Amino acid sequence: MRRLAAALLWLAAACLLPAGAVSAGAQIPAATLTQADVLLQNGQADQAITLLSSLPTSGTGADVAQNLLCRVRFMLQQWPQAVTACQLAINLNGQNSDYHMWLGRVLGQQAGHASIFSAYGIAKHSLSEMQTAVQLNPKNGPALSDLGDYYAQAPGIAGGGADKANGIAARLDKVDAVRAAQLRGDIAMAQKDYTTAEQQYRQAVSAAHHPAHEWTVLGAFYKSRKQYSDMQTAIQSCVNAEARDKAAGVPLYDGAGVLIEGKQNPQLAEQMLTNYLAGSQKSEEAPAFIAYIRLSRLKQQLGDATGAQQDLNSAAALAHEFNPSQDAKH
Repeated sequence: MRRLAAALLWLAAACLLPAGAVSAGAQIPAATLTQADVLLQNGQADQAITLLSSLPTSGTGADVAQNLLCRVRFMLQQWPQAVTACQLAINLNGQNSDYHMWLGRVLGQQAGHASIFSAYGIAKHSLSEMQTAVQLNPKNGPALSDLGDYYAQAPGIAGGGADKANGIAARLDKVDAVRAAQLRGDIAMAQKDYTTAEQQYRQAVSAAHHPAHEWTVLGAFYKSRKQYSDMQTAIQSCVNAEARDKAAGVPLYDGAGVLIEGKQNPQLAEQMLTNYLAGSQKSEEAPAFIAYIRLSRLKQQLGDATGAQQDLNSAAALAHEFNPSQDAKH
C-alpha cells in the first residue's frame, strides 16, 4: 500500500488529536518525519531506527514517529518491538485508522509465529484492531482487505467465516474494485474453489489501470497450482506492465519472489530484483535489504559468488539486525 508523505500524515494526525492531547513542550519537525519515512521506504532500517529512537515519545508528531518505528520493526520481523511501537502510536492518537491497521498486521504476524497456547489470544486481538481500523475509516481499502483476508482464512472459533469475508468484499466494491476481486479470489482459494479463484484474480487484472501487481497475484495462484508455464507467462506480463508504469517498483520484487518460490527462471528473477534495487520506487512493502538477500542467493545459484557476497554486504549495511535465514523465500 502506498503511503502518504510523512508530512501529510503528521498534519492529519495533528488534526485528529483531541484538544489538550498534545504536549506543548515537544514537537517533532515535519521534515524529520519525512526523512524517517524516506529511510523506511528505502529499506534503510538501521538509519531509520537510529533516527526514530532519538525522537520524543510524546508531543506533536510523536504518534507518527512511533507508527513509522512500528513499520520498521515490522520489516525486520521484530514482532514484540513492533507491537510496542504500534501501541504507543495508538495511545497517542487512537482515532487514526492506519495505526490500528498496522497493529492488526503486526499482531497477525506475531500470532503466526506464536505457540499454540498464545496464538489464539493474539489473533483475536489482531481481529479487534482490524475491525477498529475499518470502523474509524470505512473507506480504508487496505484495512478492509486485511479484515476480509482474516475472515477468509481464520476458523470460526477465531472469528473467521466466508460469509463475513464476502460481506467485506461487497463493501470493497464501493471503495476499490481491484481489491474486492482479489479478496474474492482469496475467499475462493480458502474454499478450494480454484476455478472461481482464477476468474477473480483475472478480474482484478482486467479492472486495474496499472496491473503489474495484479499479474504477480495471478502468478502466485498458478505457482500454488503448479501451473508453471502459466505462472511464467503471468510474471512476464508483470514485467511488461511495469515497463509501462515506472511507478510500479514493488511488483518486480513480488514477481521475483514468485519465481524463486516456484524454482523457475532464476535469470529473470535476478533481473527483476536488480531493476527494483536500481530504480527509484523502492518501498517498505518490498524491503531493499531482503531484495539484496534474495539477489545474493540467485547470484550464488548462477555461479557469481563475488556478486553474491557483495549483495549480502549491501543487505547488512541496510539492516544488520536482520538475519538472512529469516527470509522465507530460500
